[in-house]
Amino acid sequence: MFSKIMVPVDLAHAARLDKALQMASDLAHLYQAEVVFVGVTTSQPSSVAHNPQEFAAKLDSFATEQADKRRITASGHAVVSHDPAVDLEATLIEACNNIGAGLIVMASHVPSVRDYLFHAHGGRVAEKAPVSVLVVRET
Repeated sequence: MFSKIMVPVDLAHAARLDKALQMASDLAHLYQAEVVFVGVTTSQPSSVAHNPQEFAAKLDSFATEQADKRRITASGHAVVSHDPAVDLEATLIEACNNIGAGLIVMASHVPSVRDYLFHAHGGRVAEKAPVSVLVVRET
């Protein structure tokens, strides 16, 4: 049913993505699908990397680690955005189209009062994505 599963990851918070990573792994095993971890960065230095090339290398390393740990086929796909806070959803949807994903598995957080005023990224991606989106609530 799915041959490629996209999993957006925030490398600064990778330790809090376990449920979504496990779900993507389970689905990859079920459908014998490739998992593509998509990370969005800026061209400016951040807490994760000094430049986009270093970010891409760290994302590739994360993908290799996940592939070994979960026994899946995985790769990294780094995307540079001028302002991820503003255009994250559009950037992720464009990445989905570029890599040819048939499913997005995305982590979310427990909703708070703020989420009733400002929608979470997972909800916006689910509304606009051209493929199915599984939003996994992390606690």
